Amino acid sequence: MITDLFNTLNNPSKVSANLLQDSDVEVLDVAGQSIIKISVPQASRKQKPVYLGSTPFNRNTFRRLHEGDRACDDETVKRMLAEQVEDDRDSKLLTGFGWSDIDKQSLSVYRQMLKDAKPGHPFLDQDDFGLLKKLHGWRKDRQTGEEGLTLAGLLMFGTWDAIQEAAPHYFVDYQERPEAKTELRWVDRLVPDGTWSGNLFDFYRIVYRKLTNPDTLKVPFRLKSGQRRDDTPIHEAIREALVNTLVHADFSGRVSVLVVKRPDMLGFRNPGDMRIPLDRAVKGGESDCRNRIMHQMFLMIGLGERAGSGIPKIFSGWNWRHWRRPALYEIDEPPQTLLELRMLELMPEEIQQQLADRFGESYRTLPRLERLILATAATEQVVSHSRISEITTDHSHDITLALQSLVKQSMFETNGRGRGAVYHLPGAGIPTPEQVFGVPIGADQNEIVDISASDISYSGDKAAYSGDKQIYSGDKQPYSGDKSFAVDNSVAYSGDSELATDHRDEFGRLISPALQAPAIHDLENLSPDFYARLKSVAEPSATSKRLDPETMRTIILQLCDGQYVTRSCLAELLKRTADTLRHQYLSTMIDDKSLTLAFPQTPNDKRQAYITTSSLQEVQR
Repeated sequence: MITDLFNTLNNPSKVSANLLQDSDVEVLDVAGQSIIKISVPQASRKQKPVYLGSTPFNRNTFRRLHEGDRACDDETVKRMLAEQVEDDRDSKLLTGFGWSDIDKQSLSVYRQMLKDAKPGHPFLDQDDFGLLKKLHGWRKDRQTGEEGLTLAGLLMFGTWDAIQEAAPHYFVDYQERPEAKTELRWVDRLVPDGTWSGNLFDFYRIVYRKLTNPDTLKVPFRLKSGQRRDDTPIHEAIREALVNTLVHADFSGRVSVLVVKRPDMLGFRNPGDMRIPLDRAVKGGESDCRNRIMHQMFLMIGLGERAGSGIPKIFSGWNWRHWRRPALYEIDEPPQTLLELRMLELMPEEIQQQLADRFGESYRTLPRLERLILATAATEQVVSHSRISEITTDHSHDITLALQSLVKQSMFETNGRGRGAVYHLPGAGIPTPEQVFGVPIGADQNEIVDISASDISYSGDKAAYSGDKQIYSGDKQPYSGDKSFAVDNSVAYSGDSELATDHRDEFGRLISPALQAPAIHDLENLSPDFYARLKSVAEPSATSKRLDPETMRTIILQLCDGQYVTRSCLAELLKRTADTLRHQYLSTMIDDKSLTLAFPQTPNDKRQAYITTSSLQEVQR
């Protein structure tokens, strides 16, 4: 079977590229049966698109989206082919654009920054037009003799009117939001509105000042040679994150560049996916910049990093402050890359004091990793192996040993086995569906829990994600819904059924001592007015078979704000199947911490309920 696999993969008439090596295929012994495990590595930019047959078009190209492989439309394939051929996307000559399309004030400020960074640099001897040519913002094609502005020159120093003509999808957006919530409300915003140039250089200068405003960015100064330095590793990380966002953006994409500042985090989004795999980008040492001329322009004034060291510098800067590990991830449709820098202490002093009071000297003598794990459990109620992998750079084996050690010392209790296990502090009282809802009459465990092979492991954490993906908005992408959406919520319960009938609030929501917020598990029990409010929120999904993902996520967050809602109730309100919601939305929103599970120790239980993480944190305060 393995031989047949490789014979097919190495046949170019069957598959365009073989991504597998011998080490990617293993034979495992599971309960006396031989199982073939195949680990498929991510294709490089030069290998994409990977397709079946002789042409990548006509839906022969596939890409992995969540748990399934989805056929790519021709537009996506063309974008992959462009990325494959073009090492840099900003060297393109722009026909019909000239010197008059450059904002002279922007170029003058750049000259001064170059002078400050590199006094006496020979480029400073040039006039402004000569400086632009030296920076490759203006070039001559040696083969055709044509010369003019490059895309890099225009986007970096151009006027807003000219940029709109040359790059219709170009848009840059900065938002400062007053609260650690996902709602789209801001107290400060910067977009191209005719009051400033709208180019990337000015966007960087203005936004960096806003991000590092000392009134809102609370970081300690550091000493160098006994002298105070206000420029800390945090400032370096922010500079690198902002430059990275701009020079790696695909300005032909439909998504805007977006920078968000909240009290608890900084978020950066650029259109286009990563050109190298995420794990290798975090490790460093590789560089494949999409806009190399613009990158060089920033490097000339001391901004940005060479040779793939930028992402590691961001991670090390955040580690210097002992904040949560940055989250770098991609969204496939529309293609975009997101970086989230959370300004949250890994081990808040009040949590450490609580644990010290509880465990005494035993806690104080624990290794740092074990103290970090306990502090995370005290903050988040439960932890898993993959969750700890998100917030620390410790080796996976060391995390396993630390978890086992805490269990042996009776500082932790566990549910589940292996990497899929979840852990909590002793006596934490992790709720179960049976405690909250009782047991459906006539049901057995296999009916209650979805035990499909793809979902055996804990779905609440994936190392590639953390943070709040919903800080991003405004991206439209057709979504194909489901024709069958009928859900039966009228299941009779036994056991603790008095909870479901006697303990309800004025809206008809279940009030359970096991949960920290009301729960909706039966729409028929809701008051008519409250039910109508929920239906109004869900109406865009309920009345449309196609809905862009951002809108669907926003609706789910609104429905789950301040209350737990079961998967079946969400499915009925949104007119989607429960499985579709879980695979396409809910699992991802749990992964990125937008939502929190009611029953984290049994994530695949069909009675699972969801609440927004931000509203749960408000309740816990």
